[in-house]
Amino acid sequence: MEWFDADGYTLARALVQRGVAAVHVVAFVAVLRQFRPLLGERGLLPVRALTARVPFRASPSLFHRWYSDRLVVLVGWVGVVVALTLVVGLPQQGPPWLPLLAFAVLWVLYLSVVNVGQVFYGFGWESLLLEAGFLAAFLGSDNVPPPLPVLVLLWWLVLRLELGAGLIKMRGDRAWRDLTALYYHHETQPMPGPLSRLFHLLPRPLHRVEVLANHATQLVVPFGLLVPGPVASTAAAIMIATQLWLVLSGNFAWLNWLTIVLACSAIDDASWRWALGLVGVDLGPVAPVGDPPAWYVVVVLAVAALCLWLSRHPLRNLLSRHQAMNASFNALHLVNAYGAFGSVTRQRTEVVVEGTRDADPGSATWLEYEFRGKPTDVRRLPRQYAPYHLRLDWGMWFLALGSSSQLRWFVPFLGRLLDADGPTLRLLAHDPFDGAPPRWVRARLYRYRFATREQRRATGQRWVREAEGLLVDATDRARLARLQ
Repeated sequence: MEWFDADGYTLARALVQRGVAAVHVVAFVAVLRQFRPLLGERGLLPVRALTARVPFRASPSLFHRWYSDRLVVLVGWVGVVVALTLVVGLPQQGPPWLPLLAFAVLWVLYLSVVNVGQVFYGFGWESLLLEAGFLAAFLGSDNVPPPLPVLVLLWWLVLRLELGAGLIKMRGDRAWRDLTALYYHHETQPMPGPLSRLFHLLPRPLHRVEVLANHATQLVVPFGLLVPGPVASTAAAIMIATQLWLVLSGNFAWLNWLTIVLACSAIDDASWRWALGLVGVDLGPVAPVGDPPAWYVVVVLAVAALCLWLSRHPLRNLLSRHQAMNASFNALHLVNAYGAFGSVTRQRTEVVVEGTRDADPGSATWLEYEFRGKPTDVRRLPRQYAPYHLRLDWGMWFLALGSSSQLRWFVPFLGRLLDADGPTLRLLAHDPFDGAPPRWVRARLYRYRFATREQRRATGQRWVREAEGLLVDATDRARLARLQ
């Protein structure tokens, strides 16, 4: 079985299985905290309305046959508990079918969530988590050697992820080609982090170096994964370092952390021993394991053949002039196409939602609702939320870009504010009315930019903003009914 076993990647397997499981914990916690107000029985985009018009075959989900908020809570808690057992390594202590079963449960449950999640789950990292969880299921347990075919599929996933992101940039926006993209990106990214302003204020020549380093990491380095051993380990280490830079500079949910976990699959045990030995850590000898059972070999080879067949679509996409970004070619979200920021927004527009309890909106005092992640208060330091995903805040960013699909949920969202709906208000950082319903709400547009060092010292503000007009004029319940 030498052609099947990858004995030199035992630590890589452990890191991938536990890391992918840890990201699932975060994802299911987000389901428990956010799914019901966004997509539940009284959600902004109710699941039942989707399943009434979309057939099961096009969007397979446990919720297709029957939906209830209680079932969502059950799915969320089962997902959290099963994922935690994998994080601590309990299923990995048994036969190879046990972690396979555990990851299969996570995959089915999260697929059920994503396939009814509509715009709130329309992100590339949802498909990435599903594909990663599917592959992790077949890495086996500690009682068998890591299977080389599954590791090769993980390397192919990392190559698609990085190369797809690099190619979409070069094809999509001149700012990436002329090295000016980061003049804007740190300021205009969907959800800045606590250090984003400092990154934005770096000298422009350094921004150009950042872009060059990004191109090298995404367009050249991934091919090092094709040479297992020290070359692939070095390539993976470069990608991990780049992803950590992105973690520091912004909030991209679990995209960066999951990429780090997946890149670990290419680092062999010898490289880990060398790197950890530099800091005095000795991994000790690897315990011998037996040959994999025949059924396990057959299953892994069948999965590898399936993924190889499905790879024809993303491979064509990588070679296409009209490359699609974050595309799934099947309803199971297996072997997808990836990419990020094919275009760079040059200025930041924010939708600021306001309410008032005054009778006359024309002379009213308006108060602002504060979101958890997106900028509103110009003095507030952005927080680090990643790998957690604030879905409402991301939707607000797309809404500010003029995405018409976001209006489908935004009008109901204004209605929930008029009702002072508790679950909806808990998605926000601050309700200016302390749970009381406002009489009117409205949505204004502002242009935001980071304050310079001089402006920060003079005003204490981290942002400078200028009014750009109204998105939704003063609205009460009667007018909202007409909008709907």
